[in-house]
Amino acid sequence: MEAMLKGYPVITEIPVAWGEMDALNHVNNVVYFRYFETARIDYFLQLSLMDDLQKTGIGPVLKETQCSYKIPVTFPDTLHVGSKICDMGDDRFTMQYSIYSQKLGKITTTGYAKVVMFNFQTNKKTLISDEIRVRVAEIQAKSNAILV
Repeated sequence: MEAMLKGYPVITEIPVAWGEMDALNHVNNVVYFRYFETARIDYFLQLSLMDDLQKTGIGPVLKETQCSYKIPVTFPDTLHVGSKICDMGDDRFTMQYSIYSQKLGKITTTGYAKVVMFNFQTNKKTLISDEIRVRVAEIQAKSNAILV
């Protein structure tokens, strides 16, 4: 697993639940977006973005998300979702995800999300602070993940 998720500084373990499967006997396609959300929030917690939101009223808003299904996942299984920030602009960043199936020993799913920093007091997007940029660099450095 480590080799397949190399470069992902945050790895979230998620057990597959029986109820996540659909009539075709594999995890339903919408569930993967929940897996990505769980991994994204884990990354945000490490960045202290949720604490910042409470203090400043500025936080992340999902702009766009995408998923590519490679291999079906079934119950029982344990997934390891790698997440990283792969691109950062003035007011937005892109996160990348890879889902590794413990049962299959392979990457089953990949995806990305575009996230915009948003000021909830003014209802407008806002710049990513220097402090957040430093925290991102520190997290990315844990796994030698390169930020473009």
